[in-house]
Amino acid sequence: MKMKTIKLSIISTVAALISQIDVLGAGTLTPMNSSHAAIQIRDHNVDVIINNGFTRTTINQTFYNPNSEDLEAIYAFPLPESASLSEMIILTGENRLEGEVIKKKEAERIYQEEKDQGNYTGLASKVEYQNFEFRVYPVRAQAESQIKVVYYQPLKIDTGVGRYIYPLEEGGTDEVAESFWTRNEKVERTFSATVTLKSAWPVDEFRVPNFSGETTKDENNNFVYKYESQGGALNRDFVVYYRLAENLPGRVEVIPYRADKNKPGTFMMVVTPGLDLKPLTTGADYVFLLDKSGSMQGKIHTLTNAMEKALVNLQPHDRFKIITFNHRAHKLIGNWTAATAENVKNAINKVNNIKVNNSTNLYAGINLALKDLDADRASSLIIVTDGVTNTGVVEPAKFHKLLKKQDVRLFGFLMGNSSNWPLMRVICDASGGFYKPVSNDDDIIGQIILAKSKVTHEALHDVAVNIDGVKTYDVTQDFTGKIYRGQQLILFGKYDKGGQATVTLTAKKTGADKTYATEFVFPEIDRDNPELERLWAMSKIEQIELHESIGKIDVKETKDAIADLGVQYQLVTDHTSMIVLDDESFKRHGIERRNKQRAEIEHKAQAVRNAQPVKNYRVDDNKNMFNFSAPSSSGGGAIEPFAAILMILLTLIGYRVTKQN
Repeated sequence: MKMKTIKLSIISTVAALISQIDVLGAGTLTPMNSSHAAIQIRDHNVDVIINNGFTRTTINQTFYNPNSEDLEAIYAFPLPESASLSEMIILTGENRLEGEVIKKKEAERIYQEEKDQGNYTGLASKVEYQNFEFRVYPVRAQAESQIKVVYYQPLKIDTGVGRYIYPLEEGGTDEVAESFWTRNEKVERTFSATVTLKSAWPVDEFRVPNFSGETTKDENNNFVYKYESQGGALNRDFVVYYRLAENLPGRVEVIPYRADKNKPGTFMMVVTPGLDLKPLTTGADYVFLLDKSGSMQGKIHTLTNAMEKALVNLQPHDRFKIITFNHRAHKLIGNWTAATAENVKNAINKVNNIKVNNSTNLYAGINLALKDLDADRASSLIIVTDGVTNTGVVEPAKFHKLLKKQDVRLFGFLMGNSSNWPLMRVICDASGGFYKPVSNDDDIIGQIILAKSKVTHEALHDVAVNIDGVKTYDVTQDFTGKIYRGQQLILFGKYDKGGQATVTLTAKKTGADKTYATEFVFPEIDRDNPELERLWAMSKIEQIELHESIGKIDVKETKDAIADLGVQYQLVTDHTSMIVLDDESFKRHGIERRNKQRAEIEHKAQAVRNAQPVKNYRVDDNKNMFNFSAPSSSGGGAIEPFAAILMILLTLIGYRVTKQN
């Protein structure tokens, strides 16, 4: 019998976070009604190194099979968006197996063939979005096996705050998967986490909310955090925050990698504008788009409480609308309404009477929410939904076309582990908006700091970054024409050869054209950061996927391009998987050891970096690219409505988590 595949999403939207339904965490999977005892997780150890814009996460797990016969261990957990899975190693008895990325169907065929012959093997596959499943065979009867997984991901600083998340919590909305699988998320012996923060810029504070570990400084003045517990469950996200010192300069940092003069180089450019975007003082318009479909059952009460708190914090010069949707869109308050005390009271009564039913037509909701916007006022569209769009228009390209018609600030705070974040990425690409994952275990104050000033301050428009002087190509970027206060920009790309270059940022601010430029040098040789090649390839893959979803690239071309990048740079994608074998089996199947060679280069560079103080990659020291006015992380006055929604939801979540513990 062919097993159904479990779907383990990494993000869901705000409403999914406030569900009263218990969620499931990462762990080993066993078919329902199986006569076998579940494969145990004896140890789960995580080691994280944060260094100059990207992180390396290493997971070491020990499995134990308590049964009297050999079994297949199936382990699943979500990876963060933009994470590049790079290594999988299995240690069982005296056998060591390592992973190589090949085309997905071929990897599945080889795994099944090796399994049928009773040989040691493993398989790492992407299931959906950024959700990964790992298979190990055999886990010998009443014996242990160890698995090591390594992945890299870029890491942004937002309003001076860095955030790393190790996601474990699953959203629990896939009823088909849950009816097929049972999940063992219990750790029998030790769960531990070590985080090393290497920052070229001074750090004022480092914190890990909801975990009681110990933070120290090492000989290079890096923050080192350690946590260990005996037993426990893999059902809570592990979130790390760090806050840079105030009044740091706006800056450009370029992290290069070029191992050979005869080959192209790779770079990661991090642009921190530090622009003084002024607060909006003339009043703002807010469109609240609320999901009232049947999947919101059990969530709507908490949502209405949060909306009540948000509405009472509106200012009299603000205006609002409230749109709801299920299988159709509805005007709860369809005309622009001044936020007077009487109007707010009336709105609260209507929100409290919302009833949930029927399916989810997100397109209809957005379409109605975008009507009759006032071009003379800043408009914010705040979407609150569980993200399961299943009625009406569902094609991403049509969402993209719809959002292209309007100039609106669109905000999607994506929380938990269940929603369709690729669709939200399409929506934000069209609108210049942004979305952000927020975990149940996030720091409430930290998330308010990140959200607050983006809603209430000016934004830059028509933003473009250009590099001249050295030929660059295949440049990818994570912004779409707008920059909000505190937002950091990341670009990946290739360059032909070393030499002096100029980077120029152009933008419009309140109708005026702004231009900032600085010069720097691309090095002929720099072997410090070979991981950049994988990060660039993953960024390129995500760009290809986005263009496919909005109809810019043919599906067949997309599949071939992603598969080629996955094999060349050894990345697990929708069209590639990692087959794990011993040396002799790789020879027998004629599989080139590309990942072994790449990982050895990365390990060598990491050993050198670990022994040295962190390197500063700022390139505009002599000619500062930006004027800077540090955004305040505090401030008095009333709470903005969007921050109020976020604060109330997270406060209620924190209450639930505390109560459950």
